[in-house]
Amino acid sequence: MTPPLHAPSPAASATAWRRRALLVPLLAAASAGLLAARLAWDSDTFQDCHYLGPSTRMYVTSWAGLACALGSLLVFAALRRATHGRGVPTGATWRQGLATAAAAAGLLLALALLATVYWLYSADPAGGNDCSGLVRLVVP
Repeated sequence: MTPPLHAPSPAASATAWRRRALLVPLLAAASAGLLAARLAWDSDTFQDCHYLGPSTRMYVTSWAGLACALGSLLVFAALRRATHGRGVPTGATWRQGLATAAAAAGLLLALALLATVYWLYSADPAGGNDCSGLVRLVVP
């Protein structure tokens, strides 16, 4: 026979919660870094005045950043639910406050990264003309 399952001790669950609370700012920071990288690689779409379309690294950073931002929101929601079930007031520790601030930043990052994903699949902004349509203005 298998032994009955026991609930984890309160000290063990508190330690696990502390570790998980730091996952929220970590995921939010990762999504901020991926957003910065995505915006830095915005010039990958043109080479020698020819539109190449979005590069693979633009796709990877946009989707991975969005996944990190949404992951931080999901971890935060799970932590809030777990602390509410234990009767701990919201924001009682510095980790909860940090997780709350990171979740707010994660929400804004998720919206910004949704915009970058939209831009990946939108039509060529130059309308098919090389170098954003400036060829006709520069070359007579």
